[in-house]
Amino acid sequence: MTDAPTETAHGKLRDGLDSARGKASSALENARTRASGAVETSRDRARSAAQRTAETVEANPIGVIVGGLALGALVAAVIPRGKREKELLAPIGKRVGATAASAIAAAKSAGKSELDSLGINKEAARSQAKSLLDGLVKAAASAGNAAAKAGKEEAGSH
Repeated sequence: MTDAPTETAHGKLRDGLDSARGKASSALENARTRASGAVETSRDRARSAAQRTAETVEANPIGVIVGGLALGALVAAVIPRGKREKELLAPIGKRVGATAASAIAAAKSAGKSELDSLGINKEAARSQAKSLLDGLVKAAASAGNAAAKAGKEEAGSH
């Protein structure tokens, strides 16, 4: 003989467990959906950021290099160097400095040679300025002569 209140309690317990399983399953599915959406959104944002970074590097590579150097200098200034680090990195720093100076000198020389080959140099700039000044003087003289002539003609007609 089974006890009716016990059966009712077991039934209610099963119903409660089934309801809890359903809610947990639903919550798990919602969490999976949201996590999947968050992962996809993160991937899209990462792709977009990578694309923007690549476009920036392509559009302004010198700016990126200068920015990287500035960031490196800032980090180097903030993080203290130890004695061992100084000993190990001093020769490398000197070599990098010498190489950078050589690269700058080579770039300057190459740029100057290229500008010279295009006829863009100090002498050409002086010549252009002189030609411009001569042209302005001629224009002013012509304008003055024309004004004087017009004044004489005007005076002669009265």
